[in-house]
Amino acid sequence: MANQTFKSNSSVVVIPPAEHSIQLDSISENAISVVKTICAAGYEAYLVGGCVRDLLLGLQPKDFDVATSATPEQVQKLFPNCRLIGRRFRLAHIYFRRQLIEVATFRGAANEENEKHVADDGRILRDNVYGTLDEDAIRRDLTVNALYYDVNEQTVIDLGEGVKDLEARTIKMIGDPATRFREDPVRMLRAARFSAKLQFEIEPETKGAIFELADLLENISSSRLFDETKKIFLSGYAKANYQALMDYQLFGSLFPQTQHRLDAASEGIESDKKMLDIGIHNTDLRVEQGKPVTPAFLYALLLWPEVRYKADYYHKQESMSKKQALDVAGSEVSSLQLTRTSLPRRFSLPMREIWSMQPWFEQKSKPRVNRLVCHPRFRAAYDFLLLRAEVGQADKALADWWTQIQEQEDIQELQAQSKTKNDYRSKSTHRRPRKKRRNSNH
Repeated sequence: MANQTFKSNSSVVVIPPAEHSIQLDSISENAISVVKTICAAGYEAYLVGGCVRDLLLGLQPKDFDVATSATPEQVQKLFPNCRLIGRRFRLAHIYFRRQLIEVATFRGAANEENEKHVADDGRILRDNVYGTLDEDAIRRDLTVNALYYDVNEQTVIDLGEGVKDLEARTIKMIGDPATRFREDPVRMLRAARFSAKLQFEIEPETKGAIFELADLLENISSSRLFDETKKIFLSGYAKANYQALMDYQLFGSLFPQTQHRLDAASEGIESDKKMLDIGIHNTDLRVEQGKPVTPAFLYALLLWPEVRYKADYYHKQESMSKKQALDVAGSEVSSLQLTRTSLPRRFSLPMREIWSMQPWFEQKSKPRVNRLVCHPRFRAAYDFLLLRAEVGQADKALADWWTQIQEQEDIQELQAQSKTKNDYRSKSTHRRPRKKRRNSNH
């Protein structure tokens, strides 16, 4: 069944197949199946947002999202592999073996009934008010993200001049930028991120609102900001995104301690800036090469300027050992950072180990070396040492020595044995608990 004909008071542009570049074979078969299944059940459904934008730009989307007139509960009934998530935004996640398709119900306009879901500062606290296709388009953030693709008719539906802004390579908010940012300040991060990823220019009114309202990000939950931080720095565009955050004065909203240290004229700050630039660039290279990236190393890098500064102070002024100074500084900086962005323990503990292990590299005795190369965090700490050596914060000869040590056969054998033991321990700790034996009297 094809999508139902929609009526709209907005300026709707429907682009036929012959006038756009999207081909069905460039779209995920799972996404097409989801849309057609929902339509066959009598609802409207379209591909929406970034996937349509990227297809029009000749890029291959990583994710495919669907917008529909069906409620999350109605979508769930159609797919046994569906799970509903979210409180603020109720979504349906449809799971395939190697892919997740996210399905969102058309959002409705604000009215008296849902005004209580809006905070005094304009933030939308809950948004499960459903509406029509054109209402959904108005509720989206950027014009270039308010594009819909009808799989059945193979047409592009543009309700907000998104195609025009794509051609002009412009990032523009739908509606009044200040109002939209007050509704959800995270939209400022998204505007900066998409401008960096697409190499588009943010139009003046939107840009001005970002500079004016950046402080509103302080009202956003730490967990949401952590999620946004991962998108910004671990998606392959970290270097461009970092520069955009700096340009639009948003970086300090995520990492206030680091921003404060970068703005200060303290000793070693130029090497800190250089280390951030190199480390962030290396993160993009790892993503490009298909190598793993983790928030633990990312946060160790991004918080390092303040950790290094505090550790130097405690070591020189409080006569602490280098390791003790790093442990104290790391604890203080981590605690303060958690008030801005969350960092789960599975990342925060390795992050602090990367810092505290740095003085161990100065100890070259055989027992110390053997113990260090077998540490689960050795490779991450070693990579961090290389970064420090590259900017002059550590002895380059020391880094070269540790590089050569790892080429020795006995060390490689020792690491292999340690990895086998660690893998076994990891599997042992994740064994499924035994089922309790049922009482024979029942």
